[in-house]
Amino acid sequence: MLFFYQILVLLLLLVFLGIVLRNLVDLPGIPTSTPQSGPFVSVLVPARNEALNIERCVRSLLLQDYGTFEILVLDDGSTDATPELLLSLVGESGGRLRSLKGEALPEGWHGKSWACFQLGRQAKGELLLFTDADTIHKPDALRRSVAALQASRADMLSLTPYQELGSFWEKLVVPMVYFILMCFLPLRLVRTNPNPAFSFANGQFILFRKDLYESINGHAAVKGNIVEDVWLCMAVKKAGGTVAAFNGTDLVSCRMYRNGKEVWDGFSKNLFAGLGYKTPVFFAMIVMTALLYIAPYAFLFWSLWTGEFSVSLFWLPLSQVAVVLLSRIIIAIVFRQPLLAVLFHVFSLTVLIAIAFNSFFSIKFGKGASWKGRNYNFS
Repeated sequence: MLFFYQILVLLLLLVFLGIVLRNLVDLPGIPTSTPQSGPFVSVLVPARNEALNIERCVRSLLLQDYGTFEILVLDDGSTDATPELLLSLVGESGGRLRSLKGEALPEGWHGKSWACFQLGRQAKGELLLFTDADTIHKPDALRRSVAALQASRADMLSLTPYQELGSFWEKLVVPMVYFILMCFLPLRLVRTNPNPAFSFANGQFILFRKDLYESINGHAAVKGNIVEDVWLCMAVKKAGGTVAAFNGTDLVSCRMYRNGKEVWDGFSKNLFAGLGYKTPVFFAMIVMTALLYIAPYAFLFWSLWTGEFSVSLFWLPLSQVAVVLLSRIIIAIVFRQPLLAVLFHVFSLTVLIAIAFNSFFSIKFGKGASWKGRNYNFS
């Protein structure tokens, strides 16, 4: 019985490796040869307590080599130096940057969605680029992404930015975002299958056609979704729109978190919400992760401890670990992640499970998810 179990696990991991390999084809980079101009674009940046990031973000946007665009930044009730920094940036922008003051957060809204909704109302562009305040954009990012949207005839385009990793905890946990994406979601179906179940978007960079954005009522369609980016993609698909996804590691970079506490709080905010607050799905994911990715190490440890190097206890678990690490190495190379962190993969997943339980219990039995001084519980 144990032998057949180990074979089943190995086959499943090989399937996930196959999805990774296929996704390498279905997540292409954006072509570099593109026109200098196109539709007028509104670049929209929600900002709440972003004093550490807002200058480098806005300055990178001001350097875009695209012909016609505006930049709107909305200060969402910041209590740090963000408003003062924005005032200074407006002065040096030559009229291209507008700074908006956000309205009070209504009941039932997630802060980022509310900020983006307000930005969308003020935007003049035919295309809308929503991007986070902790991103940095290469000068050709806007030009190439607009050209890709036009060439693909999509209504919504999203990128996978390069994730800047500073602290140990960032390197341990943040790469899991792309590991989960590449192993479990066939990206080809995001583009070709109208089923909203096959949805992907990264809120760090989402480019919309304004008419489609308005047809779904903008971010009001996802006002109670903390993981608003994926749910925006679902809303687009439900409205009959199409979605394109590209590898944007050479165009946009992002520093999501800066220390262990921010990693813990940020992922705790998103994990249970990302599963739609569905308890059975949550526990199914925990069990699957434990059986496929952690149990093989337990079998190897037991084999070494007892000295029994049988096929079921040692060789098959060793093969399972090898397949997982191969997948992780491929993903690390594609997204320019530190290869040394691959060796700690089992610890990354263990920490992620701990954060997942914190996400579950804080939302089901606590005050809800907490982020930047606000508590949310839309479960």
